[in-house]
Amino acid sequence: MPAIAVIGGQWGDEGKGKVVDLLAERADVVVRFSGGDNAGHTVINEFGKFALHLVPSGIFSPTTDCIIGNGVVINPEALLEELKMLKDRGVDTSRLYISDRAHLIMPYHIIFDAAEENLRGDKAIGTTKKGIGPVFADKIARLGIRVGDVVERRNFMEQLRNVLHQKNLLLTKVFGAQPLSLTRIYEGYVEFGRQMKPFVRDTTVMLEKALNEGKVVLLEGAQGTMLDPDFGTYPYATSSSPIAGGACVGAGISPRRITGILGVFKAYCTRVGGGPFPTELKDDIGNHIRERAHEYGTTTGRPRRCGWFDGVAARFSNRVNGYTGMALTRFDILDTLDSIKVCTAYKAGSKTIHDFPASLATLERCEPVYEEFPGWKQDTCGVRKLEDLPETARNYVKRLEELVGCPANLICVGPERTQTIVKSAVF
Repeated sequence: MPAIAVIGGQWGDEGKGKVVDLLAERADVVVRFSGGDNAGHTVINEFGKFALHLVPSGIFSPTTDCIIGNGVVINPEALLEELKMLKDRGVDTSRLYISDRAHLIMPYHIIFDAAEENLRGDKAIGTTKKGIGPVFADKIARLGIRVGDVVERRNFMEQLRNVLHQKNLLLTKVFGAQPLSLTRIYEGYVEFGRQMKPFVRDTTVMLEKALNEGKVVLLEGAQGTMLDPDFGTYPYATSSSPIAGGACVGAGISPRRITGILGVFKAYCTRVGGGPFPTELKDDIGNHIRERAHEYGTTTGRPRRCGWFDGVAARFSNRVNGYTGMALTRFDILDTLDSIKVCTAYKAGSKTIHDFPASLATLERCEPVYEEFPGWKQDTCGVRKLEDLPETARNYVKRLEELVGCPANLICVGPERTQTIVKSAVF
């Protein structure tokens, strides 16, 4: 069987956690391939309601191996707390594995993230201040410290001493902060390494073996395509690639192994933090969607900005990912609306734009061109077959399929596993 990537099609928070939790029942391995504990996946199942930040959403399946891939940056304290929370609630975490190549968030990364965000003032990106950007910057600058370094401990003290000398100069000379203690950080991370050691593997070997044996591998993304540092609304973007191409790098598998790419889209749009958002609703409808869907960040609790489905961004999302299908989530949130709009193009002055622009200045000028649909005004939470949806709701699904350019496999009409319409099989 192939590897299947589950990709956020919008600005993140699309409901990938529920989709992966649902699909994991038929998967042998689930791999988280990007981001860090700045991401939050909400899962509701027979164990209860969970907010996961690092552990893959397949952890609830008793027969599924879960891997935190090399493309994820790990705050070891946050990871160990999450594992304890799961264990305390009766979830078996013995099938979790951590790539020895994954980079670690260090205390100075968190300090710099907050300091740099504060310096941006009203141009702040809206980061979670969890150290994600600085650790990815250090990864590229070859200043990173990886899981294997603290587990093996052969050169860890020397590595840390060299990096911390530079970081302390910045802290004291630029930011006027107190220097960090080499001994305290070293001893703390040695202990983290001791606790993580049972989980640490060369996960590329595990994945090659699984794929060669014909097992099903799910690649779980964090954030969404429109936050990609190359193709998203840069600089209002995340620090690692959440797109299908990033899944290969972040998991350590060949692109030839991926034969299915499932895009996850809300039936409307949301985003958290700063940056342009063409279909944003700053009115009673936007507030209604936010409160009905409880659109508040899983990681930060910040209210999410809500808007109509953006077909221009969705087409672009498909272009850079190549979706073989999509999952539509939060469909039931639209049940109470009298009418529903979908953006099909942008207007920038006298020009009509059908392709998502790279220029932030252009995007900030864009006004959405809408098609309007009558609302179905009917509760869909109990629907399990496509033909049982109201005709107006089916027409809405069909139009979104046309705009994105791929069929809908799943339509989620509630947060629980069972509240899902399977229009066509994912596997």
